[in-house]
Amino acid sequence: MNRIARNLADGREIIYFDERPVPRDAVDGRDLPPVVAASEIRLDPLTREWVAMAAHRQSRTYKPPADLCPLCPTKPGHPSEIPEADYDVAVFENRFPSFSAGVPEGQTTVDGLGVVPVAPGRGRCEVVCFTSDHDRSFAELSPRRVRTVVDAWADRTEYLSTVDGVRQVFPFENRGEEIGVTLHHPHGQIYAYPFVTPRTERMIEVARAHLAEYGSHPLGDVLAAERRSGARLLARGEHWTAFVPPAARWPVQVRVVPHRQVPDIAALTAAERDDFAEVYLRVLRSCDALYGRPLPYVAAWHQAPVHRDRELCWLHLELFSVLRAPDKLKYLAGSESGMAVWVNDATPEQIAAKLRSAWSA
Repeated sequence: MNRIARNLADGREIIYFDERPVPRDAVDGRDLPPVVAASEIRLDPLTREWVAMAAHRQSRTYKPPADLCPLCPTKPGHPSEIPEADYDVAVFENRFPSFSAGVPEGQTTVDGLGVVPVAPGRGRCEVVCFTSDHDRSFAELSPRRVRTVVDAWADRTEYLSTVDGVRQVFPFENRGEEIGVTLHHPHGQIYAYPFVTPRTERMIEVARAHLAEYGSHPLGDVLAAERRSGARLLARGEHWTAFVPPAARWPVQVRVVPHRQVPDIAALTAAERDDFAEVYLRVLRSCDALYGRPLPYVAAWHQAPVHRDRELCWLHLELFSVLRAPDKLKYLAGSESGMAVWVNDATPEQIAAKLRSAWSA
């Protein structure tokens, strides 16, 4: 992989990850104003969870026509966020970040009353473009290209983990309008949070208790049980296994888990990265075949916090979809939204059987 870093017209960094050496000398000739981010985080006093406020994102790009896509390569008369005429994988700082290193320092409380802490939303948000082809999807990438994406995720995880104030690095992909995607070019994002996320805090708490009681990691035990059972298994490689979680919340939900406990993507070996590409592509292609249409989904990497409890975390990817039928969505209604108690219309065994059948059809 060939890695070249450049800067956009407003000073934001862009990094090209190429599968062969390519000169990257194109200049971003746009007249762009400086990025202004006013992010802050507030601590909910009832749950002790941080909530981010990023009102400047209201003006972000929203469903542009394909010929004006800001993630396609630059063409004559149509400059984009990617100055080059072509690329393999490109990563750049988000122009409308939820978290930014440029947010002023300072800490206070809401209305100065000392009840709700407020802190600057310092961090970094990046966009990861998986291919220059606007009409492709991740499922249509080659294994080699997926490996390049994995290497880019690893590179960014390693770097962002060194950024002052960053506590956790979260690569993810949102796909489909039903998920809320406003740019259709195949891409994902990386959030570098100034706190450890609530989901990760809960998994660390559970892992600590499980280790104390059983001497093992809960995800390791689940992985071993799923490989023995096979009832919810979707794909198995030399280093990774994909299965529907035995307590799946979503109408389509898959975990892709490495056989070796590692804290983050950067810790994966070359063989593990190659095998992930094969296993994950099978999962995605099964998902797209399920309803005979591109499946809207969120694909979320669970990585360890940067500075603590890394031995209690087990890297894995979780993919889930709100689509419960070709033309029906699962809405988060009263129980899910109000009480975080999930009700699934299908059993995990049924979900797995449908995905396996879709793959073999």
